[in-house]
Amino acid sequence: MARGQHLDGTRILITGGGSGIGRRMAIDAAKRGARVTVWDLSASAAAAVCAQITAAGGSARYDTVNVADRDAVAATAGTVIAETGGIDVVVNNAGVVSGTRLLDTPESSIERTFDVNVLALYWVTRAFLPGMIERGRGTVVTIASAAGLVGVARQTDYSASKWAAVGFTESLRNELRADGHPVGTLTVCPYYIDTGMFAGVSTRFPRLLPILDQDVVARRVVDAIESGREQLIMPPLVAILPGMRLLPTRLFDRLTDFFGVNRTMDHFTGRVGSSVGRE
Repeated sequence: MARGQHLDGTRILITGGGSGIGRRMAIDAAKRGARVTVWDLSASAAAAVCAQITAAGGSARYDTVNVADRDAVAATAGTVIAETGGIDVVVNNAGVVSGTRLLDTPESSIERTFDVNVLALYWVTRAFLPGMIERGRGTVVTIASAAGLVGVARQTDYSASKWAAVGFTESLRNELRADGHPVGTLTVCPYYIDTGMFAGVSTRFPRLLPILDQDVVARRVVDAIESGREQLIMPPLVAILPGMRLLPTRLFDRLTDFFGVNRTMDHFTGRVGSSVGRE
């Protein structure tokens, strides 16, 4: 997909597209003329999104797939490519969070966080990137997090996984650029979003670090895909975090404490009825 090209007529795949910002990105992209493929663990959620899109005159299909299962990803991707002719935009959106202290987090939850938030990026991207390179266009989108720019208390697994997501996309961008492939990447690093995944989190300065509206985030991500942006950080204050690392570590920690970053998870509950949150 060329930079600045509209989504009209393109084929977009969104993991975790049955709920949260994934659902809203799917609907928004379809309104702009994209042919949407939704991947989700929940068949009913994915089907509902696609039904809403098709009822409005859009084009959508879905698959029930666990993106942490590399064999399932490869097999389902083959079906998608055969049915659609290939994917132009991949949005790696599926994610989980435990929200507990390191010593309180079960080993299975830690492994699940890295399986979904990190390794799935490799399985999904590897499945569709060859077609993008062959066609000479495409975009790989990674929904990371502000937690991928600064470590947060009670997020030892989640923050680390999102740091990995940021590094994955940055390395991929430079690899594609070095090899001369006109395939773009977009890294998205939002603060907390009101999807329910981070239910119970708080913010000390809501004007500076607001809990983000999921509709706004979804629209801005789709806008960023169309405009060819390579990085989207929300809200603007989050963008200064990397620069703050020039300060001594203790001063850096004091500043993050001042902004309340390490108390945001004190009352975290996550999505009701789920052992982990899902984006």
